[in-house]
Formats: sequence, C-alpha cells, structure tokens
Amino acid sequence: MSRPVCPQCQYPVNACLCDSIRPLSTRVEVIVLQHPSEVSHAKNSVKLMQAVMGEQLRLVVGETPEDFSDLRAYLAAQSRPVCLLYPSETSQPLEASVQHYDAILLLLDGTWRKAYKLLQLNPWLLEFTGVHLDLDAPSKYTIRKAKRDDSLSTLEAAALAIETLEPGCDVSPLHDALAALVEKRLAAMPAAVRQRYEPK
Repeated sequence: MSRPVCPQCQYPVNACLCDSIRPLSTRVEVIVLQHPSEVSHAKNSVKLMQAVMGEQLRLVVGETPEDFSDLRAYLAAQSRPVCLLYPSETSQPLEASVQHYDAILLLLDGTWRKAYKLLQLNPWLLEFTGVHLDLDAPSKYTIRKAKRDDSLSTLEAAALAIETLEPGCDVSPLHDALAALVEKRLAAMPAAVRQRYEPK
C-alpha cells in the first residue's frame, strides 16, 4: 500500500516539507531533461525543485530524441542563448560563456552514467553551448552518494547556475528546502545507518 502524499509538496505526509518551501523567482529559464529511471527515485532532487520553482521549471522525461521532439522544436524557435550544463573537455565556465540572465539553461538529471547516456543518445544537445560550474565546495546532498567529488545534485547545480547568471536572484529557497529534506531523511534513519551519511 502506497503512503499518503502531501498534495502541495508531493512528499509523503509524514515527511511533508511545506513548512520549508518558499517560492523562487528567476528570469533564467530552467529546463531539466530527466532520465526515466530518476522519476520514481526517492532521492531525486528535481521533485523538490518543482515544489520551490513551480511552473518556472520545465521538466521533460525521456531518453531518445523522439522523447524530446517537442522540446527540440521549442528550443529551435528561441532567440535566447541556450546552454547545456554538463562538464566535459570542451565545456566552458558558465560565467565566461553566458553573460546575461536572459538564457535557457538545460540540465541532465540522472546518475553520471545515465546523464552520459542521455547525451550520447541525443547528439542534438551538442548544438548548444556546453558549460560547467567552477565548484569550491562539496555537495550538501549527503543522503545520496556519488562516485565523483565534483558531483552536485541537480537542484544544487541549478541554484549555482541561476546565481551565476542572475547575481541578484535569491536562490536560498532551493538551498533551504534541500537542507530541510536532508535533515528529515537523516532524522528518520536508524542511528547506525545515519552515521554513513553524516559528515566525517
């Protein structure tokens, strides 16, 4: 039997985050291409982004070019700069590549392996400017382990990118919601399990 879900934040009622959700307003257009395996993942941060950003976040779930046909048509009709946030040998620092908030930011949501697969299956993404973030701190999404030291959750990457493109934008609603989620998840864990995720 599935657990009852809060209609506002879409998290289980016993883990409701509504008290920690504040709306975020940004002029940066954020579009997340999500691998299907992430949709039901309990620790995917995009659901939390949706709770904070509402209709300002566009989410497209898929894997093949056909899955993204509507999105491709939409992007082709835009005059705004479009950038793909994905670190690679050819990507440029975001702050050096896009100088204005009037941009469309594409993010790939999935594990490193799944995100790479999305990119390989969708070479059309390489038509856009590839950018990366210069990181000076580790991810605070400690309840989901990553194999790479430069890993950020999709939410954290979006927050840092928005802040870079629109310096006056207050992205604290994203960070605060993530902190509340981590705190609730840790509190619900048995002590022995919690020790694996808490900072050393």
